[in-house]
Amino acid sequence: MIPRNRPVINEHDIAQQAGVPINTWRRQQAPSLRENVPALFDNRVRIYDQAQVQAHLSGSPIPELPDDPHPDDLLDDEESAALLGVTPGTVRAYATQGYLPAGTTVYSLRLWTRRSIQKRLDAPSRQGQGGGRPTGKSGPTKAHAYEGDPRLNVAADALSASPAAPRTRLAAALADQHGGSTRTWERILTQVNQMA
Repeated sequence: MIPRNRPVINEHDIAQQAGVPINTWRRQQAPSLRENVPALFDNRVRIYDQAQVQAHLSGSPIPELPDDPHPDDLLDDEESAALLGVTPGTVRAYATQGYLPAGTTVYSLRLWTRRSIQKRLDAPSRQGQGGGRPTGKSGPTKAHAYEGDPRLNVAADALSASPAAPRTRLAAALADQHGGSTRTWERILTQVNQMA
């Protein structure tokens, strides 16, 4: 977690500021830093609080990080997953599918605010899209797929006006006249026949 509004730095940038190659820095100086300054993230890229790193490098006391949760804290996929009760892959999928914001990228890590994770947690189980069947309902919600569709009346009129016409030809004429696909009009004509 990156506490709200705290600047961060990774080992590559620390080495660059020290003016030494990263491999030299990792051999000579990284062990001391890692022992005294906890990494905020220790994945592929170690990320540290910049104020703590500067205090360590100057020999000053290392400042404490705020430990109280704040809505603007930045969380990685693992921390977000722990709060949501899902896997890190699901968190990334939620961001791709729009159930979470895309997130912020910091040193190649995708991070989300605690606020956005809490908002996802507080959303209804239908993922905030307003769809799905209400709880406790089972079975079809309509008697048939075209229930209440005004095209049923149009199809019924066309069938009664041309009862001997082949259904495919009639569906093609309805599609040309009213829009939609021939296949959809064939389904509607079939539904009208079943209702008769």
